[in-house]
Amino acid sequence: INAEYGEFAFKSKMAAINNYSLFEFEKKLEFIQPQTTLLLGPGPSNPHPRILAAMGCNTVSHLHRSFVGIMDEVCSMLRFVFQTKNKFSICITGSGAAAMEATCVNLFRPGEVILVGCNGYWGYRYTDVAQRLGLKVIQIEKDWGEVFSFEELKLAVEQHKPAALFLTHGESSTGTYQPLEFVGKMCHENNCLLIVDTVVTLAGMPVLTDEWEIDVVYSGAQKCLSCPPGVSPFTMNNRAIDKMLKCAAISNASSFYLDLILIGKYWGCFETDRIYHHTGSINNIYSIHEALRIVTEQGLLKLWKQHEETADLLYSELNQLGLELLVENKQNRLFPLTTVKVPEGLDAKLIQQHLLNNYNIEIAGGLGKLAGKIWRIGLMGYNAKKENVYALTGALKATLEHFKQNCSTSKL
Repeated sequence: INAEYGEFAFKSKMAAINNYSLFEFEKKLEFIQPQTTLLLGPGPSNPHPRILAAMGCNTVSHLHRSFVGIMDEVCSMLRFVFQTKNKFSICITGSGAAAMEATCVNLFRPGEVILVGCNGYWGYRYTDVAQRLGLKVIQIEKDWGEVFSFEELKLAVEQHKPAALFLTHGESSTGTYQPLEFVGKMCHENNCLLIVDTVVTLAGMPVLTDEWEIDVVYSGAQKCLSCPPGVSPFTMNNRAIDKMLKCAAISNASSFYLDLILIGKYWGCFETDRIYHHTGSINNIYSIHEALRIVTEQGLLKLWKQHEETADLLYSELNQLGLELLVENKQNRLFPLTTVKVPEGLDAKLIQQHLLNNYNIEIAGGLGKLAGKIWRIGLMGYNAKKENVYALTGALKATLEHFKQNCSTSKL
């Protein structure tokens, strides 16, 4: 009877399916072939060929013993790149925005006061994230293109007594490099955590987590590490972990997906067995493993010097074109990303589109209050090469001449 009933049920279900009216997909699509573009904007940068090859390796399960071994090696290499001994050094599955939000979700609870340095787009983004989670945000502001002095930060921390200070190390909207020496020590003297965004700077400029006493640092894979976007390097010290655990004793993190206690257990950061939290981005972890291998092979000093020398060449070539930089003081410039003032009378977007359409080179315009006023040129990781400087400036020179000859009738 059961066999007959099962067969009857199956036939009935198939009959019902056969009566469905299904939409047909009429268009036959080809295998994707994205246009080859030299990505010289604020990110992503062009991935290193070795990294793309690593992404194509066989997928295994997220708790397979071979993958767990790869995760452990990623953690070890991250400590080197971050220049830290923090055991909690991992990759969060998601872009840098996920890592940013994870700091707020785990380290604070509604009503706590945090101080946010706003000298570009990302300080205001952090403000938005924090306020959505019920935190009280106090902003310390500078003109876009300027950096904070140690004295300004010290005064603000002493005045407002925040639970944490957030700073953007490399502000990609303005091209500034925020000095961090002694800031962490000052924060700790005032019972304050220091949280730093290094999305642009990691592996491209000095990031000295332990020496500068930074409590929490996060980054992105798609900038100077030359990976496709999808995972975010993240590290925090015991001081930050203690704060996280105190928050967890009050209430669970408001986001399960970004709960760093659970993510940390998945990555083996605590003295417990690994647990399943989410399906890790297996092939993205392969990619960052290879990226970090490349960094360890080349060495941080060599990579930092490479980015500075490439930036210096770009400054020289732009100067010959009569173009001005937004950040006047070289000491405050972000080497992996340069901001260039758009000459008066030119449409920034038209220039960008012409470069893309005619030379397959992509640069970006300004964000926020700098929209239409600057171009953002990224020479990051695998793209930090002299030949890319010459390719861009040669194309930019031809493009500027094209538009200056007849602005009213020039075509893209």
